[in-house]
Amino acid sequence: MILRKFSSLPAKPFFVTTPIFYVNAAPHIGHLYSAVIADAIFRFENLLRPNPANIFTTGTDEHGTKIQQAAAQKSVPVEEYCRTVSEGYRSLFADMGVKYTDFIRTSEVRHFSVVERFWSELKKRDLLYTENYSGWYCVSDETFLTESQLKEDGKGGKISLESGHPAEWTEELNYMFRLGKFQEEVVRWASREGSVRPKKFQKILLDSLEEPLLDISVSRPASRVHWAIPVPGDPSQTIYVWLDALVNYLTCSGYPENAAWPPDVQVIGKDILKFHGIYWPAFLIANDLEPPKSLFVHSHWTVDGQKMSKSRRNVVDPTERASLYTSEGLRYFLLREGVAHSDGNYSDVKVFRFLNAELADTLGNLLSRCCAKSLNPQQIWPEFDPEVFRELFEVDATKRLIELLEMLPQKSFSHFQEGSFHLVVDSVMSSLHAGNNFFETMKPWELKKGSEAQKKRLEGILCLTMEVLRICAIILQPIIPKMTTQLLDKLFINPGQRQWQNCERFLWKSSPRAKANLSNGSSVLFKRLQQEKSQKIAQG
Repeated sequence: MILRKFSSLPAKPFFVTTPIFYVNAAPHIGHLYSAVIADAIFRFENLLRPNPANIFTTGTDEHGTKIQQAAAQKSVPVEEYCRTVSEGYRSLFADMGVKYTDFIRTSEVRHFSVVERFWSELKKRDLLYTENYSGWYCVSDETFLTESQLKEDGKGGKISLESGHPAEWTEELNYMFRLGKFQEEVVRWASREGSVRPKKFQKILLDSLEEPLLDISVSRPASRVHWAIPVPGDPSQTIYVWLDALVNYLTCSGYPENAAWPPDVQVIGKDILKFHGIYWPAFLIANDLEPPKSLFVHSHWTVDGQKMSKSRRNVVDPTERASLYTSEGLRYFLLREGVAHSDGNYSDVKVFRFLNAELADTLGNLLSRCCAKSLNPQQIWPEFDPEVFRELFEVDATKRLIELLEMLPQKSFSHFQEGSFHLVVDSVMSSLHAGNNFFETMKPWELKKGSEAQKKRLEGILCLTMEVLRICAIILQPIIPKMTTQLLDKLFINPGQRQWQNCERFLWKSSPRAKANLSNGSSVLFKRLQQEKSQKIAQG
């Protein structure tokens, strides 16, 4: 992902988006994964360059054939169906700490007006025309497919090569967009360094752009798809759901006033790369608008090694899992285990092991140790004593710890920039393991009833351990915001001292911190999960 460089010039607001989520079904962990990736990117940017004007948008895509069908199956009005599912996304994101600045629904009046204006601009530029169109249409994917995108289903029909969903032959009058006219410019954009991350997906996109781009249908007969935005001046047609949906990003930007445009990062799943990597930049270029700076494309989740699907009954409900693992625990697992370039494998056994080993036994345990009243009866962050620190720094366990801590901010910065959240966590956990090893090696429990010199050494051990926790918590804020807030509150770190620059200022290199009281808040960050709960979930 590309983040802006430091500059003395006034920066435009940082702008990150998730895809808007189709409301034909309740949210699952794949949807949540997109949202927590975008949230982590947004939180990291605000640690680097806080700006109240920064934008993070998400929302729901509520038009099209699939929505009509889903509402009919539930025997409820389409408007009511969309509202219910959309509220489900809002509720999930609130529980998971996804702090968007704008949640858009494509059924909102503000969006209708932007789509109509965008359509009219395309029309004015002679980029739309009507034609009797025929081809294989996949209702599930809401798109026409070429012969190269199809295969036989073994029953005389056709299915999508990519999704496996059935396609049907359709003949109808449509408005067409002159997509082919913009192939050269789309290729130029897609070839730019950082336009599509990871590089694997940039190559996939560029490979697909080697074939000539055919003009695409951007409307449907209103008689067939009535739940959509009418074509301006032609009520017999409705606007194609993907043109409608993609324009949501412009709606959220305040189009036609575009102070934040273009988006810095647009987070998408790999299944919608074609729409965001070909159609979207073409639509924007056609209207003299700049394409996004970067698409961050992530892979999907399997469940215990199998594709997640309703037919297998293995769709993971994030709300249910959060009730067992906590919202922070689930969020942590998705960002810790997920790798953008390859499909992640969700496993309850794996969740159980990661959370107990890392959040409870490594991070949580280190905080509990230095806040224990048996070792820290005054409940303080002890004063920094240079003489004691010089002695501690002679110990190999301390040297190893300091070495890791001094490299940690820059390593984590690079990993955040690349969207490699799992590597951020790996780096932080290495430092926390070293912190626990340092604590074990120093055996502070043997010093609490000793001489004044031993008590000073105990305070030095506690002081350095708390510094480890402070640095690691600042870095982990985009990953587990609630837990790190609790930790930094416990250490009584001023909210103004929690920005990225503060993790680069080490206690032993900057102005020493004076003795400070700890807060009365709990030092228990994450309670160990019980095996019985994990087994219950695994057994369904």
